[in-house]
Amino acid sequence: MEENRCKFWLPKKNRFCANSPLNDSQFCGNHKLRSIEQWIPCPIDPSHSVLKENLGGHVKRCPLLKQAQSLSLQPFYQKGINAGNEEEEDNVSSEMKRSAVYSMTVTQLCKLINKIESVHASTCKDILESYKVPEACNMWIKREVDRKLPFQEKHVAQQASILGNLEDFGVIKSSVGSKEGDNQGFCSENSNSVHAVVEFGAGRGYLTQMLADCYGFDTVFLVERKSYKLKADRSLRQKESLILERLRIDIEDLNLNAVESLRGIPYLAIGKHLCGPATDLTLRCCLSEQCNQGSVQDCRSNANLKGLAIATCCHHLCQWKHYTNRKFMSDLGITKEQFHAITWFTSWAVDADHGSDLSDITDCSLHSQSIYYSEEKQRSGDVHGVEDVVRNMKPVERAMLGFKCKQIIDVGRMMWAKEHGLDSQFVKYVPSSISPENHLLLARHAKCL
Repeated sequence: MEENRCKFWLPKKNRFCANSPLNDSQFCGNHKLRSIEQWIPCPIDPSHSVLKENLGGHVKRCPLLKQAQSLSLQPFYQKGINAGNEEEEDNVSSEMKRSAVYSMTVTQLCKLINKIESVHASTCKDILESYKVPEACNMWIKREVDRKLPFQEKHVAQQASILGNLEDFGVIKSSVGSKEGDNQGFCSENSNSVHAVVEFGAGRGYLTQMLADCYGFDTVFLVERKSYKLKADRSLRQKESLILERLRIDIEDLNLNAVESLRGIPYLAIGKHLCGPATDLTLRCCLSEQCNQGSVQDCRSNANLKGLAIATCCHHLCQWKHYTNRKFMSDLGITKEQFHAITWFTSWAVDADHGSDLSDITDCSLHSQSIYYSEEKQRSGDVHGVEDVVRNMKPVERAMLGFKCKQIIDVGRMMWAKEHGLDSQFVKYVPSSISPENHLLLARHAKCL
């Protein structure tokens, strides 16, 4: 329970320490010597904290100082360019979202559940199952690649299905069965002489590794704010004529149009498990053409963006200030506070046993009945609030609601891409038994048909 947790705040994880406190302290053994007030986020990189008394010295020798100074001089660095609404307050943490939900009455929760079910029924009717195993990826599926490369069957299945869906959607083209000299990589257009891929939230870059191995791209950009060991970079650089550039930058601050080596080059944007708002930041980064004020018809996608595939995840981290399609939510009668409640519900989709594909279950009658039953029990005094209702819900009921909330959020993103001139599709690309985070947003330039 929250009362039995250490009270030390972890800025990087946006939550308190999960360790148990000592008997005579509010803090665990790791943090007992210092109070929360003495630790503050590093002004250079808030992913770590420093003691207030040591701040002056730390700022001078922070290991990330040189990187931050170097990044600020890059032409593609523009603080907050993809952030969205700059006037909004700071991020709303999961603790704050949970507290807001628990402060509701059972009647308010019931009305919100009804709204979620109604919105889902009206907007999420055409979500397809699209589990692909493309022939072009056989070399990876059959493990006919360098044995030094890490191999996990579930990740290979996800990566192959992402690429298979891109191929099926007409964005990329396999060379399997093609005559020598035929175009590889992108959909065929005479003007597209260079084939580039930009992977957002690239991590170690193995989605791009598979794409380069199986579809033959020759220009690669990996966007990732963290540093990783065992990256795919070494293997990619061994490919003859392949150009690789790794951009260590937060997607929020990346002006893609200012990357000199990408200017004028048609490219494909991909991302596997872009956590929470990273999906929204990526969409803004790629679709940087702004609408003329008051004229939705003048919205145009970046002409160099030929296709996009983003596997979304961690919807509980989504923020109203970053979300691309706030208008979509507002038009459905969903307020900022309700949006944050919806994002909190999404965590329920991944906290259950996914031996069966819960995302296939669409009958929420049991869930609604349990809420109504709890409302009646509250009137009689047997239930004291929303927290009791949530605690008494069955895991399958929580999971069903969580999946519906995830789909509503992602459908809004798909609609935003359509409004910006892209042909868009939203599919489930792997079974939940492989990964419950199985939503894939696909989009393509109108000419890629």
